[in-house]
Amino acid sequence: MSTSVSTAPVQQKGWLRVLKSPVTARILFPFFVLALWYFIYYTIDSRIFPTPQQVLEFMWEEITLTSGVRYSSVASNLYEQFGISLIRLTVGFLVAMTVGTVLGLAMGLSKSVDAFFHDWVMAILAMPALVWALFLSIVFGFGNLAPILTVILAGIPFVIINVREGVRNTPKELVDMGRSFEVPQNKITRHVLLPSLMPFFFAAIRYAYSIGWKGLVIAEVFGSQVGMGWTIKFWYDAHRAHGVIGYALFFIFFAMALEKLIFDPLAKRVFKWRPSIDPQTLAEGKFDALTQEEFLLEEHEIDQRPRIADMNQGSDS
Repeated sequence: MSTSVSTAPVQQKGWLRVLKSPVTARILFPFFVLALWYFIYYTIDSRIFPTPQQVLEFMWEEITLTSGVRYSSVASNLYEQFGISLIRLTVGFLVAMTVGTVLGLAMGLSKSVDAFFHDWVMAILAMPALVWALFLSIVFGFGNLAPILTVILAGIPFVIINVREGVRNTPKELVDMGRSFEVPQNKITRHVLLPSLMPFFFAAIRYAYSIGWKGLVIAEVFGSQVGMGWTIKFWYDAHRAHGVIGYALFFIFFAMALEKLIFDPLAKRVFKWRPSIDPQTLAEGKFDALTQEEFLLEEHEIDQRPRIADMNQGSDS
């Protein structure tokens, strides 16, 4: 006697499957953004709001160095301003990841350390990056120190919390079993702790990078005379919205390139041991590869499975 748990889904029509495909959604999204952009442009009564063509022309002039605009007191351009911000972001990001990982591991492994740092981490987490940017700009003035410290303080609580939760997420049963069989601690760390920690660690990397980047821009707007944030403020003061939007798009394109060229390949390499399912198959619900027998569960097989209580009684006798 068998009980049917589920049945394979009915094949969808070709056009409906294409319409619901994630690839189709990604292709349609830019067109949706452009349509919304033009709708706003022709709806609001503003002589400042630019068209997509104006923004793209501005971005091309910045890339090809043909705009003729001089930023700051020296002749600098997109690449120099972006390089300054990137150096600040990299230094702050590395410090936040290093210190945050050490504190997160300590808080996850020790209840005393967690009790000591918990409230302070929550306080830093609740502080907006704008407050750090303004305060540090007043204290340290215009320079590199205030933006770098803003990146560190904006990103470090996210690293600490994610790493701590990753350590706590480690299956205690596997650790206890390894110690019962006298498995060396380095192997327990490598094969149990690190695989459980990695998803949280990659989340910490993304959070620290994104939050730190936002904090850096805010710090450069209020407390710097160079950098991408200051350049956005330059175009804001000039009442040129196409400059503000253009540099914002530079941020977006850089973030997307970093995600696709570095974070995604690194994550695939680190998590190659995990079984995966095709995202398109998951989104469309196409589990046709499973056979009918895999959707059936025999009741007599359940009854014949040894139970934990029976195994314990057998061992006692």
